[in-house]
Amino acid sequence: MWVFPLVAAVVAGIFAALLAKQYLQRRRSYQLLWAVALLMYAVASLAVAIGALNGWSRFSFEVYWVFGAVLNVPFLAAGELQLLIRNRTVEVVIDVVLIFLTAYAISVTRGAVYDAQALAQQLPSGKDVFGAGTPAHQLPQLISIPSYLILVGGACWSAWRMRGRPELRDRFYGTLLIAGGATLIAGFGSAFAALGNLPGFSIALLAGISVMFLGFLRASRPLPVPVPAVTPA
Repeated sequence: MWVFPLVAAVVAGIFAALLAKQYLQRRRSYQLLWAVALLMYAVASLAVAIGALNGWSRFSFEVYWVFGAVLNVPFLAAGELQLLIRNRTVEVVIDVVLIFLTAYAISVTRGAVYDAQALAQQLPSGKDVFGAGTPAHQLPQLISIPSYLILVGGACWSAWRMRGRPELRDRFYGTLLIAGGATLIAGFGSAFAALGNLPGFSIALLAGISVMFLGFLRASRPLPVPVPAVTPA
């Protein structure tokens, strides 16, 4: 099962590189946030592959937990907010919130007491590793779930605004694919992770990021060039 998260890491890495290239060309802040989020996804997926292949260490689980279970969705959601609002003051506020969330998630995870025996599982759950109801275990509920709702809600709103416009058809369907991929990851992936089901979780990791990547490629197609009307002689 280590192959699926490894391929997911490669796909996410390519995705992040293309977003970073777009940022360097256009200097849109949301593209940078999305690139960081996808890089986090790649690192977390690589940690899952290593854990599945060689067994889990505290470090590999912390990398997976912080970058995969907690932080990458808030960065995606923050990028979605910046895309929709496009206000410099809002961008600064969002960046400050992200810095705080990142520091808080790393601090809580690094300082948590963990059960070393729980790491012997194929896919350890946060509940078993940190203990149910502990601050580290509750990080995804406090941070990732609200962020997921913002991400999917923002993507659906963007798609709604583009409906019925033939020139934006690629962006419309691409945005829906991105929302669908995020749902695969957050919905099925989280459910399999909570159950410690490594095969299901690994497939959800790859399927979700692949659908999101296809959506990005579809949405990034150039807009059709309007054909000038021919004036009758």
